[in-house]
Amino acid sequence: MAEKQEKPQNVFNFDYTRDAKERPSQEYYEQVKEKFASERDLRLGYRPPGTDNYTSDLSGDLAKYAVDPYGHQVEDREALNDSVEVLFIGGGFSALLTSARLREKGVESIRIVERGADVGGTWYWNRYPGVACDVVAYDYLPLLDETGYVPSRHYAGGQEIYEYCKMIAERFDLYDLAVFGTTVTSTVWDEESETWIVETDQGDTMRARFVVCANGTLSKPRLAKIDGVDQFTGHSFHTSRWDYQYTGSDLENLRGKRVGIIGTGASAVQAIPELGKMAKELYVFQRTPSSIDVRDDWETDPEWAETLEPGWQAARRSRAIEGPQVSDAVKARRAAMSREEKVRRQENANIDAMMRIHNRIDEVVEDPDTAESLKPWYMLMCKRPCFHNEYLPTFNRPNVTLVDTEGQGITQINEDGPVFDGVQYELDVLIYATGFEVQQTGIYNQIIGEEGLDLNAKYSDGIRTLLGIHSQGYPNLFIMGGYQAFFAFNLTDVLNSQGEHIAECIDFVRQNDIHSLDCTHQAEEQWVQEVIAHRGKTNRNRDCTPGYYNFEGADNRRQDGNYNGTMKQYLGHMSEIRENMADHFVFTHR
Repeated sequence: MAEKQEKPQNVFNFDYTRDAKERPSQEYYEQVKEKFASERDLRLGYRPPGTDNYTSDLSGDLAKYAVDPYGHQVEDREALNDSVEVLFIGGGFSALLTSARLREKGVESIRIVERGADVGGTWYWNRYPGVACDVVAYDYLPLLDETGYVPSRHYAGGQEIYEYCKMIAERFDLYDLAVFGTTVTSTVWDEESETWIVETDQGDTMRARFVVCANGTLSKPRLAKIDGVDQFTGHSFHTSRWDYQYTGSDLENLRGKRVGIIGTGASAVQAIPELGKMAKELYVFQRTPSSIDVRDDWETDPEWAETLEPGWQAARRSRAIEGPQVSDAVKARRAAMSREEKVRRQENANIDAMMRIHNRIDEVVEDPDTAESLKPWYMLMCKRPCFHNEYLPTFNRPNVTLVDTEGQGITQINEDGPVFDGVQYELDVLIYATGFEVQQTGIYNQIIGEEGLDLNAKYSDGIRTLLGIHSQGYPNLFIMGGYQAFFAFNLTDVLNSQGEHIAECIDFVRQNDIHSLDCTHQAEEQWVQEVIAHRGKTNRNRDCTPGYYNFEGADNRRQDGNYNGTMKQYLGHMSEIRENMADHFVFTHR
């Protein structure tokens, strides 16, 4: 057990160096790729590519889908008109991690401005039944060395993670200046005072020397654009606003209820097994199936936990950044391959992994038609991979029906429920597992930099940043988890590195009698070109089935995405920039 707990998770572990004679013929792989392409084209044929198929404008008749079910916990307060040194927009792991690093640097004046009623970010909002982390908890939960905490399970549940977020906030005294139930509406650079003026929906006017956009890339719930959404007379809600008053804390109120859920992404995969146990009838409306792999979960071995020495998580993280150790023989084989052969072998290994997932579906799901509908026909990692042991068996329950829309999605809802292919599905409650709007920066917030330039207007000609963190013309502003940063399946690895970088930058400014720093146009342009150089090496993004990883199939500029080098390379760029600050930033003094 201890050996298994020491092993970091690696969902990208495709061995493409094995001799080809151990695999099917290349013709087989080409046929699978043709099937992938036809399924992608089927999706695109029903709706135009792009995110316009969804709406996150949850106002008017749709406003109820954005209401915070825990918002009553926020106490009324007077509007603030004050100043802080560092202000975070958002209270999830981005803010908590970076605040911890700033406390280590001696920064005292830190304010978190959070729309919810407490810290936690995604773990505050997402409290649906079955919610859990799909990344190994010993890697995902940050600051374990600093807090001395050891997760209770290999894959921690959502409630444990939420409580851990609050523990971090207590540990680093982040509640003192925090404000909750508050949405930042504008963040404007005042050139005269060289500070940010932050206004909120609570009438606040706050000044901050530094602002960190820490609101996350998947924070604003969205709905698919479906005719008649507002016509349904039953009960309905979004998974990120789970209505336990209606369902009961253990879903006991769903006994005797006809329940429908639209969507089969990561949230739905975790919620559907719990719904299947309690609902009289459960209808799962699927447009595109998720890949479902085994979740190798267990309780943390207390004997293993007792062996952990200070710095154990940092050492584990370092091993993950280094990646799997490759033998000299494998390195030699890779070096001898042409680029084309490497791509071909990588694709073939990816297909092998996806076919293993297909085989598991056949083994678990009893009805052959349902099993076929649950098979994902796309490259692994085109969509977020899911890990669950109860999702597939749920479709063996007599009360659970998979409604496979074969790429079309639900397009009509009336007062009784969804209609598809001429069939009316009468429901008591309809749950939307339709995900979140993918954000670049501000979500509910307008960010105005020097000379009155709106950051979204600047990005309209192509995203331009340094490291995905800084953007020229926006002094003392830092963006976390945005585009042009490195992407990792374990997002907190990236957020931790960004938090360390931001804390080092702010400390540099404070220690060197500098008031503000802003990246130069040249440094920004160099990073844009670095991002471009590491994107577009294959057609993988374009060939993927639509999803939020590829802007729902829309074309996008090569710079409008993540940095696709390695994590080690990304950290190296960060280090080089911090070692040569004057070469990458301009400074002001007051």
